[in-house]
Amino acid sequence: MGGAMLSRIAAAMTLQLVVMVSGGAAAAASSCPATPPDTGATLQVSHAFGPCSPLGTSATAPSWAGFLADQSSRDASRLLYLDSLAVRGRAYAPIASGRQLLQTPTYVVRARLGTPPQPLLLAVDTSNDAAWIPCAGCTGCPTSASPFNPSASSSFRAVPCGSPLCTQAPNPTPCSATGKAACGFSLTYADSSLQAALSQDALAVATDVVKGYTFGCLQRATGTAAPPQGLLGLGRGPLSFLAQTKDTYHSTFSYCLPSFKSLNFSGTLRLGRAGQPQRIKTTPLLANPHRSSLYYVNMTGVRVGKTVVPIPPSALAFDPATGAGTVLDSGTMFTRLVAPAYAAVRDEVRRRVRGAPVSSLGGFDTCFNVTVKWPVVTLLFDGAQVTLPEENVVIRSTYGSTSCLAMAAAPDGVNTVLNVIASMQQQNHRVLFDVPNGRVGFARERCTAA
Repeated sequence: MGGAMLSRIAAAMTLQLVVMVSGGAAAAASSCPATPPDTGATLQVSHAFGPCSPLGTSATAPSWAGFLADQSSRDASRLLYLDSLAVRGRAYAPIASGRQLLQTPTYVVRARLGTPPQPLLLAVDTSNDAAWIPCAGCTGCPTSASPFNPSASSSFRAVPCGSPLCTQAPNPTPCSATGKAACGFSLTYADSSLQAALSQDALAVATDVVKGYTFGCLQRATGTAAPPQGLLGLGRGPLSFLAQTKDTYHSTFSYCLPSFKSLNFSGTLRLGRAGQPQRIKTTPLLANPHRSSLYYVNMTGVRVGKTVVPIPPSALAFDPATGAGTVLDSGTMFTRLVAPAYAAVRDEVRRRVRGAPVSSLGGFDTCFNVTVKWPVVTLLFDGAQVTLPEENVVIRSTYGSTSCLAMAAAPDGVNTVLNVIASMQQQNHRVLFDVPNGRVGFARERCTAA
């Protein structure tokens, strides 16, 4: 893998669903519609790699095959990171073949911080808890982003060292070691480390303001992992956005993710109980006490056409001790299954697509260079089943007739234990995360306008 690819993969730490509130994004292409305003507790969502990305896309975008190869590498890195979270006793992402285990964002929304409010890019990640924001004066942070300036905010406060909040931060620095009153902490990923001061300020999301929001003000970054924007974690840990806003949003949110091809800002992130779908298929939310931030569900099987494929029960079984099972993740683009599960799905798809030679492309091993009829794929969960339209199962070239199964196995040579239901398979569904009632729900919703 080349240096440029490594830089893109390492551009941000496990950041996939990005939230931007009230300005601050790069100008979109002139042919793109204006971003609709955020209203109430609903934030607009668009795809970071799409033609109307508010992050601004490179004029030298890779070819379709190049994009698939790049995203496949990102997803492989993401899977290793999630696997490191799921396995008991691991407190950091492992180094695999010298590759960074970090990510660039996939979905973007908007937010503001401070008084007066400063527009920032904040990555929202359903598998992460902490908020990370590059601050002015950060040594080693990217210069491309506009950092948050604490000195320009009258409501900014440093969290004291030794306070109860400080004990919840990852790797807090002992007060005696610094001699400082502020709470410091650090995080290490692969060859990189981040140092931050635990801080509080007013966070504006849509038309709501979260006073005293706790976040890490990044002060120093070494290596290649410094995020160009912040992180807003939608996990379930004590410092997560859900935990800090439980009295307002009741630990409940949903999203509808648009396709990366969409020219419209029609996806949304909806916070709180209001406006959530009443008619929705739900499955129990499982809890891993060792990695409570991950959204585990009990996937019981996969049906291809009318055939439930022969997946060994052990490949789907939930096991808190090992971290095994199935999670929903906004930060992985294409679903990854453990090898026995993927092989069963892939083989049945190939069997049903008869008469067409199979090829590989960009990390995907079930592609066809001629027009074929793809079978329907249904994900089976405890108490619910989700039938995926072809657009959620198949990646198609912009030009020509090449199409690929939008799923893959775990990276070669890595004993991952997680099945990850990724964003492409969630697109154009309202996916509800209802933590108090212990459930995840799915309702078909068109959030990619034609």
